[in-house]
Amino acid sequence: MSFIEKGTISFRNAILALFAGGFNTFAILYNIQPLMPEFSREFHISPAVASLSLSLTTIAMAVSMLFVGALSDARGRKSVMSISLFIASVLAVLTAASPNFHFLLLLRVIEGIVLAGLPAIAMTYLSEEIEPASLGVAMGIYISGNSIGGMGGRIISGMVTDFFNWRVALAVIGVLSLAATLMFWRTLPPSRNFKRRPLQISKITESLLSQCKDPYLRRLYGLGFLVMGSFVTLYNYIGYQLVAPPYSLSQSLVGWIFIVYIMGTFSSTWMGRLADRYARYRVMWLALTILLIGVIITLSSLLWLKIMGIAIFTFGFFGAHSIASSWVGRLATSHKAQASSLYLFFYYCGSSVGGTCGGLFWSRFGWTGVVGLIVCFLIVAFFLSVRLASIPDHCENL
Repeated sequence: MSFIEKGTISFRNAILALFAGGFNTFAILYNIQPLMPEFSREFHISPAVASLSLSLTTIAMAVSMLFVGALSDARGRKSVMSISLFIASVLAVLTAASPNFHFLLLLRVIEGIVLAGLPAIAMTYLSEEIEPASLGVAMGIYISGNSIGGMGGRIISGMVTDFFNWRVALAVIGVLSLAATLMFWRTLPPSRNFKRRPLQISKITESLLSQCKDPYLRRLYGLGFLVMGSFVTLYNYIGYQLVAPPYSLSQSLVGWIFIVYIMGTFSSTWMGRLADRYARYRVMWLALTILLIGVIITLSSLLWLKIMGIAIFTFGFFGAHSIASSWVGRLATSHKAQASSLYLFFYYCGSSVGGTCGGLFWSRFGWTGVVGLIVCFLIVAFFLSVRLASIPDHCENL
């Protein structure tokens, strides 16, 4: 097999393209998050109902991912990812013209279905094309594109909403996404190690179930569910707290708080390198500890300390996701696309379940309730990570 080696032009183009693709995907996915208080006011809905604008998108994406991997096995990695990004970008522009909340939800569900094309395949592309010794670094850079896309989408939508309105904000994100899609298509190297398989729908379920037989993969799927559920829960409802007294921040300022996403750019790459050098489960423990410390700090009433807690929490999250996602690619011995799809299925199910349940805790117990839910998620995640320590050495070094 001919792998793309670190330091080559192909390596640079591959990570640049996937960085752009990750930026595109997560800007579209999460630009809606700081707008939830706007939806609550304009459409007269509760925070939990407003959260459906994200939760329904992520659950649609999660289900679609189970099948997009198999489609890419038959049609090719690059073509499916490129078409997915283009359609999602067009839908992002159309979402700005939604006449009511129900229509907005419908478009967001369709958006979730097509957005699955990149995240369901990107990890597989990297594990197939990048030399194993550099996979952790490449995965970390790809995930840093996700973090910057999520950050940029939130900041841009918050600022544009303050100057104009949320509809203009969604349209701006759509136009930027079209530009990122063009960059992705032009720079991503074609697959060299891809082996085409015929599309056989009847075998997809069998293939997916086979990936659930490995107990270590199941634990990684559970980790993805819990860590992502914690992350989205925090970011869904921190905006409600910050726009209300005693903080009373504007949408622009709330959007700029997401600048802490830059922490994810550093942590995903740094922890990816650590995971390549040391035992992955130990680095995972470190990431989860950082997550727990960060969310507890957000209980402070001091704004600067609360923001510091969000930054620490974000640092830990992207590190944990970088380790878990690359670990799946290393452990899966066959049908890597399906293994990655299953990881992301549970990952985004965690986003949908945690994100919406967090609204119930917010309405009943306030921010303390949201933090309590996240702490429960992280305790279970620690338990799963301890069980990962028993992976045999020959599996750890695949």
